[in-house]
Amino acid sequence: MPGPARNVAAAADRQLDLFRTLPGRIAPRDAQDLMTWPFFSLAKTRRTTPIDFRMGDVEISVEATREHGMATIWDADVLIWAASQIVAARDLGKPTSRLMATTPHAVLTFIERGVSLRDYNRLKAALDRLQSTTVATTIRQPAQRRRHRFSWINEWKERLDPDGRPLGIELILPDWFYAGVLDQALVLTIDRAYFALSGGLERWLYRIVRKHGGRQRGGWSFDLGHLYLKSATLSPRKQFAYALRDIVRRQALPGYRLALSSELGRERLAFVAVARDPFDLAMRRVGLAPARGGR
Repeated sequence: MPGPARNVAAAADRQLDLFRTLPGRIAPRDAQDLMTWPFFSLAKTRRTTPIDFRMGDVEISVEATREHGMATIWDADVLIWAASQIVAARDLGKPTSRLMATTPHAVLTFIERGVSLRDYNRLKAALDRLQSTTVATTIRQPAQRRRHRFSWINEWKERLDPDGRPLGIELILPDWFYAGVLDQALVLTIDRAYFALSGGLERWLYRIVRKHGGRQRGGWSFDLGHLYLKSATLSPRKQFAYALRDIVRRQALPGYRLALSSELGRERLAFVAVARDPFDLAMRRVGLAPARGGR
């Protein structure tokens, strides 16, 4: 972004009203665009290789810096927290804003991480990756092939009291993400057990399955080649297929039953929602029931 334009954007950000996030446990929500398309690295090792994805009218370009690397699917938990806060506040009739004030403890406990100094430093590293990763996409752009360019976090800072003691953090979300979250049709509630998934591929697959499978009685299915393209992983296709078969073998995704089949020499992944007790499901969403399988 050119210097004058960046200054104008920064000035607009400073004029935002401050949204002080809600206390207590709230249901986790995810933005459907982020669930559907490849925006994040699935690897725990640092990725600097760009994502350059095209499928139909959708174009996505994701670039990372050498210093921080690309934002990962674990870093995206911060965006799930932000989306959940915005939706919960909106549903209560409270004003929201792209400028959010919270504490590291509130974010870490929501995404079910530890709250040690090490965890706090990992959160700060995640915020740095989200801020330094740049995205350009045609998704939700009214003009054909027009691109919207942004970072997942415009800026963030630590707040201190006059004696230098930490008070919390403030961050500014991009317009593209915030507008998608405010659109009720573009947000889905996810199972809190998602945060216990340790593998990047199974986290990505859960989001794809939740978005497309939903609660449809007949479920949904995908060709493995199609899934491989949508993952934008750097792993070879054979390794991707092997890892996916292992996820199916373990039935690792909360709330869904997975199955593989072969048609004309091509593998397909089918998934269907598992019937669950409505009360149990509601308790799981707000973290008041144990995750399945001891997770």
